[in-house]
Amino acid sequence: MVKPHTTRVRLLLWLRHARQRAYQLANYKVWILSALIGVVVGYGVIGFSLAIDWMSALAYGEGRIAMASGIRDLNPARAWIVPVIGGVAVGALLYIAKHLKWLPEVKFQGVAEVIEARAGPPGHVSFRAGMVNTAAAVVALGSGASAGREGPAVLLGGAISTAMSERWGLSGKDARTLLGCGAAAAVAASFNAPIAGMLFALEVILGNYALSVFGPVALSSITAAVIARIHLSDVRAFVIPLYGESGPWDIPFSAALGIVCGLVAFGFLLLTSSLQLWVRRQVARFKVEQALLPPIAGMLMGTIALFYPEVLGVGYEATTEAIQGSYTLAMLTILLIIKLGATAVCLSCRFGTGVFSGGIFFGAISGAAFGAVLGIFIPGLSADPTFYAMVGMGAVSGAILGAPISTTLIVFELTGDYQMTVALMIAVGIATLISQTFFGSSWFHWQLGQRGYDLSEGPQGMILQTIRVRDVMRSMPEDSSPLEEGVARLRPDHSLGEALARMRDHDRDGMPVTDIDDRSKVIGYITQVRALAVYNRALIESNIEHHR
Repeated sequence: MVKPHTTRVRLLLWLRHARQRAYQLANYKVWILSALIGVVVGYGVIGFSLAIDWMSALAYGEGRIAMASGIRDLNPARAWIVPVIGGVAVGALLYIAKHLKWLPEVKFQGVAEVIEARAGPPGHVSFRAGMVNTAAAVVALGSGASAGREGPAVLLGGAISTAMSERWGLSGKDARTLLGCGAAAAVAASFNAPIAGMLFALEVILGNYALSVFGPVALSSITAAVIARIHLSDVRAFVIPLYGESGPWDIPFSAALGIVCGLVAFGFLLLTSSLQLWVRRQVARFKVEQALLPPIAGMLMGTIALFYPEVLGVGYEATTEAIQGSYTLAMLTILLIIKLGATAVCLSCRFGTGVFSGGIFFGAISGAAFGAVLGIFIPGLSADPTFYAMVGMGAVSGAILGAPISTTLIVFELTGDYQMTVALMIAVGIATLISQTFFGSSWFHWQLGQRGYDLSEGPQGMILQTIRVRDVMRSMPEDSSPLEEGVARLRPDHSLGEALARMRDHDRDGMPVTDIDDRSKVIGYITQVRALAVYNRALIESNIEHHR
């Protein structure tokens, strides 16, 4: 028989544990700031979208959604010169920002920078960089750059959330949670998709579904979506026509479409990554000023505008036309090829960022073409091409972004149609598998890989890559004796993983750390024991963060 005092002690211990757990989950400052971030980012994204519309209307007489129609009615000379002027303006803006040290180099930033900020030091997105990036994106997209707006929007959300974290003195886990809140709010307001915005932040930015971050991220996403719906009404980006009910053959056909979409996504990733590396080599080889790259892309877009204006900008008008079955099979093929090339050039030449809108375009065109082919050869068994266009939208974009869950929901919330969800999930899964198999990573992870980050090893590997020797070393007196040549040493900017590898390779328990500019000047010392202790502590904190 349990004694009364024992039961009372157990009850008191349980209540204390429950109170501590409730306090951990109910971090009121984070909850309040997450709602505030939803409001501010929601209005920021609305302003961003309206600014693009204003720029597009000023340049072409129509907003971004009907840009192609506006270009067709213009004088050819004006249609050609507008993207060139836009490229010059973007190049000048990025050049000035770099020389003011607001940007590290003359290029756009986007989702990859937000993921990098979440992964480790310095752990924040520069507010100035976010503002410059937003302004440059307005000019680029408004003047016809073939790119997306979700990248700049997510960076804007990250910059706003970072500013609030710093203003309220938050760091570590709480700051990373708010970073996810900013990204979720940006996606939710951009696409009128609160569920997808929340899952995008959890799946792509934060990389976990911990209960302690789920609530604040959901609150930010819902708040931003409500703000967008209040001011822009519940209007969807695409007009979906009525189509027939799906049949039993649509599932295997959707699986086949997933293969096609996976190959399209792989082609885009291979083309864009190869072109970016080639452009980088030519810039280094010929000492080309990077600010001249956007005008070059602008000249190409101006030339394309004379013949196929559908590919300019975010391409929503052409995407809607493809969904509604307005294009012939030949036209669909031409638009897909030109859009792939135009987007690769714009991203490689610093004339835009963001790949989701492009993925939506590629997928809608590919799906519509697939449906048209089925309609020609087996008209009695296949569904309407509209069905396959919507499935393709999710399959290609999910494979490019490496975010199958959130892109499936984004397409569902964009279309408002539940009928094709099962087929969509099958196609997205197959397309993502093919793209990952042949290319090896998503677009964002490839970008981070170019900066030395390998996300394939998960949080444990990222800890070794993001913690620097300067964060771990013991400082040495300024009058320390110079280090002789031939002695193994480390630099303060080496990663913790590099430090442990060097100590292992040289069979050393510790190593001196020398100045970056003067390799003989010792500024610190790091031991293997201390490095492993820091790593183990970071592992424990990461494990707690990912499972609470």
